[in-house]
Amino acid sequence: MKAIVTGGAGFIGSALVRHLRQSGVDLVVAFDNLNSGHKSNLYGLDSGVSLIEGDIRDYDAVHSAMENADYVFHLAAIPSVPRSIVEPIPSHDVNINGSFNVFRAAADRKVKRVVYAASSSAYGDTEILPKVETMQPNPKSPYAAQKLMGEYYASVFSACFGLETVSLRFFNVFGPRQDPGSAYSGVLSLFMKSLITGQAPTIFGDGEQSRDFTYVEDVAGLVWKASQAPGVSGRVFNAGNGNRYTLNETWSILQKIAGRELQANYGPSRRGDVKHSQADTNSAVKFLGHAPQFTFEEGLRRTFQWYQQSLA
Repeated sequence: MKAIVTGGAGFIGSALVRHLRQSGVDLVVAFDNLNSGHKSNLYGLDSGVSLIEGDIRDYDAVHSAMENADYVFHLAAIPSVPRSIVEPIPSHDVNINGSFNVFRAAADRKVKRVVYAASSSAYGDTEILPKVETMQPNPKSPYAAQKLMGEYYASVFSACFGLETVSLRFFNVFGPRQDPGSAYSGVLSLFMKSLITGQAPTIFGDGEQSRDFTYVEDVAGLVWKASQAPGVSGRVFNAGNGNRYTLNETWSILQKIAGRELQANYGPSRRGDVKHSQADTNSAVKFLGHAPQFTFEEGLRRTFQWYQQSLA
């Protein structure tokens, strides 16, 4: 069995690569241009894992990598709401044109199924919680619109070209190997770095915005289940835990885990940010067998321990 993971050197991608090997996939190919992924994320893995340095905007490279592939897990993206507003052109090119290349190549190579990493940002700022897959999408940023278009392409390739696809709307994934080195990094990775370096973080807005933070190992497990579940081609599922925590609550929990206190700074709200996000996971549980193994606090503890070791 051979699987391709686009974005496989990223923090979610590399966790998925590990999970696929543990699940019995014989050969896992990480396809990554290393713009945000890192070779070091794949260190220590066995000969069943290989890395192809390539860009999903290069159709020939994507098509070549998929030779004899059984499954494709499409995680490659420029995953940032703020960056998509500041730099909308490269974001569009990667997230829409690149995704089209992935689906097109997978259809031509006749892979068994593509699992696409969609985004909860597609829901927009709905007042109703939790967010259910049947809600009308309402993207508030270029990134959200781009990831939603990827869902539509997945559905279209399933309906028109016989390519089995499943789209998973990720809800604020966090965990080891998430890079805190960018202004566009995930808030939890920035929180971790702040606690280790002793520099107060900046929370944009009042900190009362809430998120369904999902530990990366739980996401990797669900992605694999989505590739194997019967009768779900063309569908969209939430990939969250079903809980939500405000940034202020999260910062407080992390300070207790770290055993230190730092007063956070507050800045203006960021354009395109959603106020509240929480997943309804009933469909993922029923049709995919979703069963998260980690509580939020346990995920934070494991992640903080990894940052302590890697940033020391």
